[in-house]
This record gives sequence, C-alpha cells and structure tokens, in this order.
Amino acid sequence: MARPDKAAAVAAIANRLRDSNAAVLTEYRGLSVAQLQELRRSLSGNATYAVVKNTLTSIAAKEAGVEGLDADLQGPSAIAFVTGDPVEAAKGLRDFAKANPALVIKGGVLEGNALTAAEITKLADLESREVLLAKAAGAMKAKISQAAYAFNAKPTQVARVIDALRQKQESAGAAA
Repeated sequence: MARPDKAAAVAAIANRLRDSNAAVLTEYRGLSVAQLQELRRSLSGNATYAVVKNTLTSIAAKEAGVEGLDADLQGPSAIAFVTGDPVEAAKGLRDFAKANPALVIKGGVLEGNALTAAEITKLADLESREVLLAKAAGAMKAKISQAAYAFNAKPTQVARVIDALRQKQESAGAAA
C-alpha cells in the first residue's frame, strides 16, 4: 500500500509533467542552497526548478505518459518544468551550468520527445522564438519587395524600349 504523502508527491510531479511543454533533468550535487535559489530566480517566468526523488519521478513519468526520463534518473536529480519558452529555459540552464560546473544537465523531454544533454545544448544555442519570427517576417518582406520591384521593372523596361523605337522612327523619318 502506497503511503499517502508519496502518492501525493507522485500526483504532483505527474501533474507538473503534464502541464509543462518540456522538462530538463539535472544533477545538482555540489550546489549550495543559495546557488539553487539563484538558479530558480534565473528560470522564473519560463520554468520552475524542483528537487525530486528518482523512484517517485519514474512512477510519475509513467503516469503522465512521458517517455525518456527513466534512463537519466540516477544520483541526485532535479527537474526544470518548462511552461514558457523552452529555448529560454535551456539557455538559462546552460548559462548557469557554465558559471557553476556542479550543475550537470542529464537530459530531458520536449513535447513528448526524449532529449539528450547534447540536444538540450543545441536547443539553448537557438535564438529565441521572437527573434526567429522577426527573421522570418523580414525574409518574407524582402521577398515581397523583390517581387514588387520585378513586377514594376518589366513595364518600365517596355516603356523605355517603346520610347527608343519611337525616337528611332522619328529620326529615320526626318532623315528621309
């Protein structure tokens, strides 16, 4: 029979996994409480960071239908439950891990797909959603401008050719 406190912890982790669009599993061994608080502050707005028990997390992941966390659930583990932009959360974790080598990114899940630590680093190297949207909009605007120039250039060229032919005929008629 499961103890009520453990059942409640499993349910809470399962709900957080269902509600988040990504989760990043880390090892926090060697970090002080102050450093963990700093990490939580740096992730606020995009993710919540919680220390978890491996067996309870494994059970909660199965209940939530999340695959890919079981292999990395070894040693002291904590999860960043990402509810905001996954790229921003990955950048925050990567930057914090650079400043504090004790934080190790083990892996994670993004929209139901398992990620390795290397894939999370690649995700962190991406530009934010807003920057990518701005670049796409700029590219579309450039293509529209090029199309407008091309459509405008043809009638202008035709008008110049007709004007040149008219001048040539007038000069040929005046010479004859």
